[in-house]
Amino acid sequence: MTFTEIITNGTFLAVLGASIAVVFAGMGSAKGVGIAGEAASGLISEEPDRFGQALILQALPGTQGIYGLLIAFMILNKIGLLSGNIAVSSLEGAALLGAALPIAVVGYFSAIAQGRVSASAIGIIAKKPEELAKGITFAAMVETFAILALLASLLIINGLTVVG
Repeated sequence: MTFTEIITNGTFLAVLGASIAVVFAGMGSAKGVGIAGEAASGLISEEPDRFGQALILQALPGTQGIYGLLIAFMILNKIGLLSGNIAVSSLEGAALLGAALPIAVVGYFSAIAQGRVSASAIGIIAKKPEELAKGITFAAMVETFAILALLASLLIINGLTVVG
């Protein structure tokens, strides 16, 4: 197989899409959880009893990585990779690669933004622990866009017919 044949192979393109969804959404989540974790560590060093509150806020940016993994499973299932009956044309593989892009790109950026918002919310609970719900609400606003991207990827995948 030549390089051109490999990069235009439907299975390759679909698996590339699945990989991109996992990698980019996962990188964003890792960065976002890390940002919030740094703020949480500072708070816990002074107020160890706020661990539970800080942990909730730190976990929020991790959802984008889960969304990317879900889309990857859906793509792999769609092409038959999970059942062992792989059948996907080049055009179908390219469409599935495109379907992965919303959650990959939006997941990456929204997880980082959510990590920053969560870190700020940890600052809120450092001064006013009773205001946890407000901090979660701020972070959840960023989550809305990750959910929209997840929905876009889901709708595209479900709308595609893969016949091989």
